[in-house]
Formats: sequence, structure tokens, C-alpha cells
Amino acid sequence: VQVLESGGGLVQAGGSLSVSCTASGNIYKVNDMGWWHQAPGKERELVARINVGGGTWYADSVKGRFALSRDNAKNTVTLQMNSVGPEDTGVYYCYSYVVGDCAAIACVVAVPKQYWGQGTQVNVSS
Repeated sequence: VQVLESGGGLVQAGGSLSVSCTASGNIYKVNDMGWWHQAPGKERELVARINVGGGTWYADSVKGRFALSRDNAKNTVTLQMNSVGPEDTGVYYCYSYVVGDCAAIACVVAVPKQYWGQGTQVNVSS
């Protein structure tokens, strides 16, 4: 199982940017997916997550500005970031709870494992 991020890059303050993440491999099912943000010199923090039913949670710092969506058929989530500011600069890491790399019967009872992407850099210029 792999988690691969795409998107990111440089954006001006007040602008918009999106990052996407796809879980792939020998997957039986994907549960929660989400994004963590690590600003320079700071600890990583959870900014948004989404469950398989589409229910979302957002950190207070991004509520009303970021929107997380999900395509279950593609095991993909997309974080749309609007009205970005310098505080949004940093590396964004995607995670996914996956049941995979198992035989059919074992998959039914397996506990989802957390997989991480390599991170994608977002730089907001003022």
C-alpha cells in the first residue's frame, strides 16, 4: 500500500491551492483519510480529516477556508485551500487508514493500518 500526494507549490497570500492524495496498492478498504500540516520550526498538526461517509473535521485555524473532499472509487482525497496566508506555509502530509495486503478472509477482520505520504511543500508568499 502506498500513499502518494500531488499538488502544492507556491501561491500568493489570499490565493487558492489544492493538494491531493491517493492510496494505492493491494487495498481491501480505506477508512479515514486526512492531512497534517507542519509549519517551519513547529510540530505537525492535524488540519482536516474525512471518513468514508464523507463526514469531515477541520482544525479551527482552517475552518471556513479549507475544504476536504473524497472520491471513494479512486481512494483519493483533495484538500482545497482558499484564502491562504503565510501561516499555511509548510509541508502537508496525507495519511490514510487502510486494510490491505491481506487475503480476503483476513481482510474482513483486519485492523486498518495508518499509511503516510512523503509530504508536499506549500509556500505562501506575502
